[in-house]
Amino acid sequence: MDAASGPHGTRLARPAPKVLRYAVAMTADTIERLLRGLYSAVLYVLVPVTVYHLIWRGFRQGEYFERWSERYASYRDAPKAATIWVHAVSVGEVNAAAPLVNALLAMRPDLRLLVTTITPTGSARVRALWKDRVEHVYLPYDLSGAVKRFLHHFQPRLALILETELWPNLLFCCRDRGVPAYLVNARLSERSLHGYRVLRPLIGRALRTLRKVAAQSPADADRFRRLGGQPDRIEVLGNLKFDTPVDASARAFAAAFRDRAPRRPAWIAASTHEDEEAAVLALHARLRRRWPDLLLLWAPRHPERFRAVAQQAVQAGWRVATRRLTQAPDEDDAVFVIDTLGELMQFYGCADVAFVGGSLQPVGGHNLLEPAAMGTAIVTGPHLHNFSDIAGKLVAAGALRVCSDADAVGDALEALLGDADERASMVASGMELVRQGRGALARTLAMVSAELPARA
Repeated sequence: MDAASGPHGTRLARPAPKVLRYAVAMTADTIERLLRGLYSAVLYVLVPVTVYHLIWRGFRQGEYFERWSERYASYRDAPKAATIWVHAVSVGEVNAAAPLVNALLAMRPDLRLLVTTITPTGSARVRALWKDRVEHVYLPYDLSGAVKRFLHHFQPRLALILETELWPNLLFCCRDRGVPAYLVNARLSERSLHGYRVLRPLIGRALRTLRKVAAQSPADADRFRRLGGQPDRIEVLGNLKFDTPVDASARAFAAAFRDRAPRRPAWIAASTHEDEEAAVLALHARLRRRWPDLLLLWAPRHPERFRAVAQQAVQAGWRVATRRLTQAPDEDDAVFVIDTLGELMQFYGCADVAFVGGSLQPVGGHNLLEPAAMGTAIVTGPHLHNFSDIAGKLVAAGALRVCSDADAVGDALEALLGDADERASMVASGMELVRQGRGALARTLAMVSAELPARA
């Protein structure tokens, strides 16, 4: 024990630094076990709710009735060999992960890649992009037992988790099993940060298990620090969506589509949500009063809305075609519903102006870089908190118009459909911004390359 002199020469015992560090560590471990125990107990109590949720979603989208065993990490086959694991919750995250997964497949074809999602649409996108080149299962619920079974079965050597998937048991179990985990293309809106306030002590500890947080922007990095991440493990690497290549076939498709109706104007309502559908119908009616031959390309966000929007358009008095039935609209069709997955980017190139949904209601918006990369002028509503950094850059570049409500969206669409020069200016600015924004992929690969297993 070290000692120090107290009043009147009294010798006071002072704990050695090692003892202090041990006591603090013991306290931190105790707090972590307590928080994890409480969190896990609540989740196990809520297991019946997960079953109800799968049933409820299944009535809206039949795929939710399938593959329940994966949701609870019950597998019939034998444990796998070592795996590189990428988690992307749904379609948007899978698309963001695509450049990274493609690069890993090209760099290390000897490695097994597992891509997990949570939604069936994400699962379908994985299959469409990579078929059997990667393995796919649903990520199990964040029950400690299920997570441990998942990690034991797939034996990941590296975990690359996309964007904002902060599941405490998942991150703690990766640490306990010695799996290096990275949060890549990481984003955290102010709203999400506020939403984590109840779980912040637990989430903050889980964040500190990560090797690195590769943030999309300085603002995202700051919010991860405020949530509890270690400052020296948080880096700003940019947004992988900038590195999504525009397939030559997508440009060829768009060119062929336009050749079929070279003088017919078209706009696209992309990734719309149910509460935005009435606004889309009203906007199209308004615009067709000025352009009677105007075509609406309509891509609802969720597959269960495909049939509903087609029926609504028919009820509005328009002739409607769908991608599955007719492949392409003819000159008499007023609405063309894109009722397929994975084709949205090429259809952006078929429109003069794009309205990107999830922005007229507080969903937070959807990917704005795809229409920019395809050369389409962009209009949105005001709710863009999930894409605030990209939206700000597009607005500053003059490539995006953000509108306060549906009426203002209509004003912007009408102005842009009537002004080819302004559209061309927005298109040029958007494409240049995308070009300048590339580089996150190379930086991400450099960050994780040391963790890849040695070649056999």
